[in-house]
Amino acid sequence: MNAPVTSLAGLDLRAEIERLRRERNAVILAHYYQEPEIQDLADFVGDSLDLSAKAAATDAEVIAFCGVRFMAEVAKILSPDKTVVLPDMAAGCSLEDSCPPEQFAAFRAAHPDHIALTYINCSAAVKAHSDIIVTSSSAETILSQLPMDQKIIFAPDRNLGAWFNRKTGRDMLLWPGACIVHEAFSETELLKLKIEHPDAPVAAHPECPAFILDHADVVGSTRAILDFALGTSADTIIVATEPHIIHQMEKGAPGKRFIGAPGADGNCNCNMCPYMAMNTIEKLYLALRDLEPRIELDEAMRIAAKRPLDRMLEMAGRSVGRGDVGRR
Repeated sequence: MNAPVTSLAGLDLRAEIERLRRERNAVILAHYYQEPEIQDLADFVGDSLDLSAKAAATDAEVIAFCGVRFMAEVAKILSPDKTVVLPDMAAGCSLEDSCPPEQFAAFRAAHPDHIALTYINCSAAVKAHSDIIVTSSSAETILSQLPMDQKIIFAPDRNLGAWFNRKTGRDMLLWPGACIVHEAFSETELLKLKIEHPDAPVAAHPECPAFILDHADVVGSTRAILDFALGTSADTIIVATEPHIIHQMEKGAPGKRFIGAPGADGNCNCNMCPYMAMNTIEKLYLALRDLEPRIELDEAMRIAAKRPLDRMLEMAGRSVGRGDVGRR
């Protein structure tokens, strides 16, 4: 049994969060990149869109989203009648920051013959200026339904867009954004690690630069990387994404060894997301206690942002709010 986590004047924070979860009729969501103690408290652990979809299908009145701001915004877009709180409103995203809505709108206006295929890692305001939202797992399926001569803007992740250009033979116009976590991996240090573990496959997220993806055995979404790690017969796997997902890998396959791909000096923490780290158990407790900080969206913007999300769900053959949503 886990020992109590005490702070804020000696409170048993796990017990207090459980009490507030019941009293508030709340569902707690944790992205794979959250610290392990938050993952273990959550009702659902997963990728951002799947978490929002699961929360939308519950009868919860409150969603506590332990992730980053754009993820909590998606939860509010899909569940406008629920209260959505984020433990730390400063928990942003380098991809979101790289794509200011006004600049994106001007860029779109300068390319009127292009449609905007926009990665979900962006603000609600940028989603509202988009035609179709994609995730790393749905982008290829959606691209396969668009004519090859259709001109496309892909934003905000240049590495993800370049990966899909490479896979599909397209020439999408790429917005110059990047994830600071996935750009921190070192090719030199990764090659050293591969020499030390020649039989270990490398599983990488497509937000990584091409010089990392070139050495990967599997490239896929966070969930796809997790599924591969749990299903492969290899007993050692090198993981090139934010390393907190290794917690779920170790829980699912305790007999295997998972090694996080290194940063520039071989052992830095630069591949840990500083924004995800802003959420703590103390802040989660306060968010449930005070129902703050709260995500609020202008209704016109919410509707405009939901349209490209709905388009993605339609084209990817997915539905929001259906399926098994039993608590973990």
